[in-house]
Amino acid sequence: MTDIAKKESLPAGGRSRSRIGRSVFWLIPILLLPVPLFLDQYRQYVVNLILVYVPVGIGFNIVVGNLGLLAFSNVAFFGIGAYTSGVLALKLGLPWWATVLPAGIMGALAGSAASVPALRGVRLFYLAIMTLAFGELLRWVYIRWVPVTGGSFGMAVPKPSVFGLPLLTEGHKFYAFLFLVVLMVILTNRLLRSRFGRAFMAIKSNEQAAAAMGIPTDRYILLAFAWGGFVVGIGGSMYAALVGHVTPIAFDLTELILEFAIIMVGGLGSLVGSVLGAIVITSAPEFFRNWLGFQELLFGVLIVVVILFLPRGLASLLARLHPIFVDRYYRD
Repeated sequence: MTDIAKKESLPAGGRSRSRIGRSVFWLIPILLLPVPLFLDQYRQYVVNLILVYVPVGIGFNIVVGNLGLLAFSNVAFFGIGAYTSGVLALKLGLPWWATVLPAGIMGALAGSAASVPALRGVRLFYLAIMTLAFGELLRWVYIRWVPVTGGSFGMAVPKPSVFGLPLLTEGHKFYAFLFLVVLMVILTNRLLRSRFGRAFMAIKSNEQAAAAMGIPTDRYILLAFAWGGFVVGIGGSMYAALVGHVTPIAFDLTELILEFAIIMVGGLGSLVGSVLGAIVITSAPEFFRNWLGFQELLFGVLIVVVILFLPRGLASLLARLHPIFVDRYYRD
């Protein structure tokens, strides 16, 4: 085959895989639509919780996986989104659907604030500690700002509704959550496939080289933190609607470890991995529920085994099955 023929055949194959990938993407949400018909309220709650952690994993992965910065401020964005949604609904009487976007915006603002150490050149474990402290500072605010947040006892969140329709059951919440998750996946996928995503990967590979090539690294670092905070803030608003009661203890160090496990098990730098990690880490404790006394041990062993034998996470295992599951922006 000549070089010209090769150049002509590659785009066609790429377009074919792209069309198949889009078909599979839309097929999955469609297949999930009947799920509430076959589950009781508790199992549906677990499914809804998985949907909550999908955007949480996506936002975390943008900064840690795609940008390559060890920042642990994700739990801060999660809490900001949940409390923003809860405060607007409880104090101002806004319906839940009207609080979703403000929760994302507040998460983006928190992300912008958390990016300041990175913009100042702080890296590695120093950045991890500073961003971890940022999350703990916000948790201190939740506890001390009693008139607004309810303090240590937290705050009850009114029943969620969408355009006047109350979400009375877990099944009703499922459809609203599914819509938000699909929207966040689409928007993040387009971001990562654009020049912004390529800039993220260039910074991850070699920040100094990226800056030497004329890439405004500070601007892209700020964008990554802000978009990650926005997506996680959306997840926080979903969490508030799901549990109905927001407390500071829900956003402690244990929550951070859970979220970090999601992206490590699913796959760093992988959008597919964020989804897989949310599914596995959120649902795995349910399978170990009957192993009283060994639940935490088995859960920890599962995480260690996946990380040891699948260093790229479960996304790499799925990518071996079919190339449409390979993230184009993923670097070896």
